[in-house]
Amino acid sequence: MAEPARVERVLLAEPRGFCAGVEMAIKALAWMVRAFDPPVYCYHEIVHNRLVVDRFHQLGVMFVDDIDEVPAGAPLMLSAHGSAPEIVASARERGRFVVNAVCPLVTKVHHEAKVRASKGYTILYVGHEGHDEAVGTLAVARDAMRLVEREGDLDEVLSTVHDAERVALLAQTTLALHDWEGIMERAREQFPELWTAARNDLCFATTNRQAALREIAIRADAVIVIGSSNSSNTIALAKVANEAGCARVLRVDGPEELDVAALGSASIVGVTAGASAPEDLVQAVITKLAPRDGVEPVFVTEEAEYFPPPRELRELMPTLDTVAALLVGGDPAAGRTGGGPFSDDRGTDASAVLATLGNDA
Repeated sequence: MAEPARVERVLLAEPRGFCAGVEMAIKALAWMVRAFDPPVYCYHEIVHNRLVVDRFHQLGVMFVDDIDEVPAGAPLMLSAHGSAPEIVASARERGRFVVNAVCPLVTKVHHEAKVRASKGYTILYVGHEGHDEAVGTLAVARDAMRLVEREGDLDEVLSTVHDAERVALLAQTTLALHDWEGIMERAREQFPELWTAARNDLCFATTNRQAALREIAIRADAVIVIGSSNSSNTIALAKVANEAGCARVLRVDGPEELDVAALGSASIVGVTAGASAPEDLVQAVITKLAPRDGVEPVFVTEEAEYFPPPRELRELMPTLDTVAALLVGGDPAAGRTGGGPFSDDRGTDASAVLATLGNDA
């Protein structure tokens, strides 16, 4: 069997990897691991990335699918994908310390669903059945919402809608842009007064990563998308690369899954990462590719968004900084002045936190 051609150049998508919501959630869970004795509990996976979940599990985080599995008084985090209202209420029972790490963009969709339902709208929700985000959002207004997974489902769903002036369209934030647009156009044909958000519900990070990938997919012989198979935005990225005309698209969790021989004769390889994949995996994949002519960043836009820690942790951080200072003989005033390690959340990178988590135990 002939040796595959050596990779000459890597086209590296910018932006890629962790979005602001994932940054917030991962750092929040990391602060909880440092602040509480194990186990710390998390309702569902904190993000849809197998390696991230494995790292936290090794540090004593217990991921559960039933709130009843969490003991009274235990520290509990609710995942970035959002939870049903009854789950949030149940989590706060029995004296548990609860941190709700729902992404603010998902919260925005929940709010839109509540408002439209209260005004008597039938809401078409574009999303993947069984996905954590979709389950949580549909639970916000169960009686008013209809799930639409793909354009082919639309005729059957629309046949159950009768009030043409009271129809709204919302979406799971991690979909591919073309999935949203096609369904929106079809729905508007039948309901000209269709209500949609002033800005569509797709996460800005999702659309930015898809735009960057399109730029590299049209130039690359092959594309590698780093992220887990249960990550909706990662699967959307692979779909975008295919639709852009790239003949060979590989999705891998990390470098250990990458078979360089599967790239065939590809000499220019595009690399990107889903919104829940840490940067160290990207660099490890590039190292394994060993491009002869190096790496060419392909820049589309800069992301400066920052989501602060959940309110419950913000209230706790001054105390944590004071305790941390006392343990190392520092100034206990750090907690009051905001100069401690917990309070410097904005200046802390989640990928770096994840890479070193446990080393400081």
